[in-house]
Amino acid sequence: MNAAEETSPGTGRLWGVGLGPGDEELATIKAVRLIGSADVIAFHSARHGRSIAYSLAEPYLPGGQIEEALVYPVTTEGTDHPGGYQGAIDDFYADSANRLAAHLDAGRDVVVLCEGDPLFYGSYMHMHKRLAHRYPTEVVPAVTSMSAASASLGRPLVERDEVLTVLPGTLPSDVLAERLAGTDAAAILKLGRTFGSVREALDKSGRLDEAWYVERASTERERFEPLAEVDPESVPYFSLALIPSPANRPQADGTPAAAPPAPPQVGEVVVVGLGPAERSWLTPQAQDALATADELVGYGPYLDRVPANPRQIRHASDNRVEAERAEHALELALNGSRVAVVSSGDPGVFGMATAVLEAAADPRFEKVDVRVLPGLSAAHAVASRAGAPLGHDYCVLSLSDRLKPWDAIAKRLTAAAEADLALALYNPASRSRKWQVSAARDLLLEHRSPQTPVVIGRNAGYANEHITVTTLAELDPDDVDMRCLLIIGSSTTRVVQRGDSTITYTPRRYPA
Repeated sequence: MNAAEETSPGTGRLWGVGLGPGDEELATIKAVRLIGSADVIAFHSARHGRSIAYSLAEPYLPGGQIEEALVYPVTTEGTDHPGGYQGAIDDFYADSANRLAAHLDAGRDVVVLCEGDPLFYGSYMHMHKRLAHRYPTEVVPAVTSMSAASASLGRPLVERDEVLTVLPGTLPSDVLAERLAGTDAAAILKLGRTFGSVREALDKSGRLDEAWYVERASTERERFEPLAEVDPESVPYFSLALIPSPANRPQADGTPAAAPPAPPQVGEVVVVGLGPAERSWLTPQAQDALATADELVGYGPYLDRVPANPRQIRHASDNRVEAERAEHALELALNGSRVAVVSSGDPGVFGMATAVLEAAADPRFEKVDVRVLPGLSAAHAVASRAGAPLGHDYCVLSLSDRLKPWDAIAKRLTAAAEADLALALYNPASRSRKWQVSAARDLLLEHRSPQTPVVIGRNAGYANEHITVTTLAELDPDDVDMRCLLIIGSSTTRVVQRGDSTITYTPRRYPA
C-alpha cells in the first residue's frame, strides 16, 4: 500500500485491481468486491475499443458506475507525434492520469482494471507511477499468465533451488539466447509478432525441445503444444513460451518424467497432546502431526475429538490398555506408517508419552522414531480459568489407585501438604471411586487451614465448563466426578473479588 504524501478529507482512493489470466473465476474475492463498489471503473483498450480487462470485470459490475475508457492512441503502427511512438504513449499516460486525478480530487474511488497482475507487465503500473505518491493507493495482486500456463500444462515451473527467469519476447534474439542458456526454467512473454525471434533464441540456446507454447491460458480458447510445432502465423499477443522445471522434463518416449521411487522406510510415532478441550487449544505443531499422520491410535473418546479424514486409519481402544495401544502404534510404524498417538491434555502428564516410550525401549523398535508433542495440561487449563492458583511452587498428583497403591498416594499427599505446596489433583473420582476425595481432604486438613482455597474445575475449555471456588473444609466429594480436576491452594493462596469475578492466585513471593 502507498500512502499519499498529501491528501484532503475528500480525496478518493486509487485501486489497481488485477483480474487474473482470463478465467472469470480466477478473480479474487477482494477484486470482485472492489469492482462492485467503485465510483469509477477505468480500463485500457486499443482503438477498436475492446478491453479484455473490462470483459473479465463485466460480470461483477453493478451498473451505474462512471467508466473511463483509456484508449491507446497507437499500438504497433507508426505515428506523426513529434516524440515518436514513445512520445505519443507518454502523453497518453499523462493525460489518462490527469483524468483519473480529477475523480480522485472529487472524492471518488477509482478502480483501474488490469488483466493478469497489475505490477507484472501490467498496464496499470503506468497510472501507479504517476498517481500513487499523490493519493491513497492499494494494489490487488492476481494470478499471472505464467502461473496459469504452468497450471494448464500440469508442469511445475521450478522446484527446490532451481532458478526461474522471466523474459520479454521483445529482447533481441541473441540476448534472449544468452539468458535462456544460463537458467533452469523460463517464461517468455509478449510473443505475437516476436514469436520468430523467440523461436530462434530457443534454438540457439539449445532449449527449443524443452519449450512449450501456451495461448490464452485458463480460458475456453486455451491452447498449448510443443513450441517447435507451432505455426508462427497463428500466434496472438496473449500467448507465452514456457520452459518448465528441468526436474520434470519428459522421458525419451515423450511420457512425463516419473518421480523416483521412494525407498522403503520405517515410519514414526508422534505422541500428540490434544489439550484439555476444543480444537482452538491445540498447538499448530500438534495439528500438523495429526494432519500428516497415516494412522491414528488412541482411547476412543479422545480419537473422536480429531476430525475424521478418510485417508487415515483410526485405531480406537479402551482406556485400560495403554501398554497394548503403545505397542500397536510402534508395530504400525515399524511397517512404514506415520502414526499419531493421541492423548488428552499433555501426553507427558498422566498421558500416553510414558507408555509409548516404555514400549519403545524394546530393541525391536530401536529404528522407530518417537516424538512427543506437548499439549495444554488440564491443570493449567483449570488454573487459567480460576486465575493463577499455581503461580508458585506446586505439586501434581493423581488420586487414582489403579496403577499405584493408596499408601503411596497418601504418603505423597502428606509430604506435599507439609511442604506447603499447592496441589493439582488429577483423577480425583470416578463412577466406582469416590472415597479418595474425602480421604485426601482429611489428610490435607491435618496440615492445612480449613480456609485453604480449593478450585473445582469441570470440563475446562468446553461450552459447559464450570469453575467452583470453595475451601478445604467445605469441599464436598459429591461435587467431584471424573470430569473434574482439583487445585488445592497453599498457605499463601488468596481469593479476591473483582467486580463480578472471583480470582484465585498464589503470590510468587513467599513470606519471610
